[in-house]
Amino acid sequence: MSPVRVGVFGLLGSGNLGNDGSLEAVLGYLRAAHPEAVVDALCGGPEAVTARYGIPATRLHWYRGEYRTASRAGAVAGKGLGKLVDAVRTAAWVRRHDVVIVPGMGVLEATLPLRPWGFPYALLLLCASGRLVRTRVALVGVGAAPIRNRATRTLVRWSARLAAYRSYRDEQSRDALRAMGVDTAGDEVYPDLAFALPAPPSRTPPDGEPGPVCVGVMAFHGGDDDRARAEEIHRRYLDGTTRFVRALVADGRRVRLVTGDACDAPVVAAILDAVDSPLVGAADAASLAGLMAEMAAADTVVATRYHNLVCALKVGTPTLALSYAAKSDALMARMGLDAYCHPAREVDADRLLDQFLELEKRAAELRRTLAGRNADAARLLDRQFTALTAALFPAADHVPTPRETP
Repeated sequence: MSPVRVGVFGLLGSGNLGNDGSLEAVLGYLRAAHPEAVVDALCGGPEAVTARYGIPATRLHWYRGEYRTASRAGAVAGKGLGKLVDAVRTAAWVRRHDVVIVPGMGVLEATLPLRPWGFPYALLLLCASGRLVRTRVALVGVGAAPIRNRATRTLVRWSARLAAYRSYRDEQSRDALRAMGVDTAGDEVYPDLAFALPAPPSRTPPDGEPGPVCVGVMAFHGGDDDRARAEEIHRRYLDGTTRFVRALVADGRRVRLVTGDACDAPVVAAILDAVDSPLVGAADAASLAGLMAEMAAADTVVATRYHNLVCALKVGTPTLALSYAAKSDALMARMGLDAYCHPAREVDADRLLDQFLELEKRAAELRRTLAGRNADAARLLDRQFTALTAALFPAADHVPTPRETP
């Protein structure tokens, strides 16, 4: 029999560590359960994906300036032509595969600024091409949320309808798709795919001197519906987060600033400039494994980006979320820390500090809670991978999943 041809699709290799972590989890599953599979990618950063994961990769968009604002006639024409070229390119790529997997990511949401004719259009091309050429397209552990923009909502709805398999990273995502008119009766919910990644051992805080605090920051400007006040939201977020870091430093605490996307670097620079203390440093993690190592070394974590939260919770470090979307609240509730959410749009440094001090008082108890929730997540992700094999590789003999492999 010829080897099964598997494609992975998404904004991968583009600087977002969470997206790449979801890809890494799926590649781990494929290598353990389906080692015969031949894998390649259609993605945002093909060079980075090939260099890091050793798989061939093709650029997602024909027009290289797809995600830059088009103000000149040439750029507008290039984008328009790119939409037509991408329809042909995507169908041709999909046709070369038996299965295409979209690994995790918030591909069915608009909780951050999003144009309908960018990634939502690309996802629709993928799912429609799968139906047309009879290639199974799977949306695996994805995130979804209510979408107000009619064009974006329509593209997302039809993408989900045309997919051969869907699973979600939280109940809210499944509910959001159902509210958009998608039949989700056969769809399941599992923990985020990044919980399948190996984690470093967490730090056991000694008695006495407090350890470092990891603060995950983000270039946060609100969501897709907040474009008119994006700068105001960003200034409020940056000011509140800076004041919180300054308060930690005033108490003699060491702080490590971490990010989750290349675009977050200016926020780190602004906080370092404003606080100007040897107690504050910046991490340079290039993967979710690097982020987990930073957070495993901390006593506590305060973070904004969704996958910063995943990393901290995965390694069992007590965590406070600067929440910007329902997905963050859902994740914290699932892990037993729903009392420790603070709105990213309205960062109140004084109240945040009070929540942080309460988190630290309960740290030992919360570490035990996280250990139990992580064990549950591991069992559920084993089921996810078993279900994925049954749906996409029905002729395959059972091969141990990553967690079943010694």
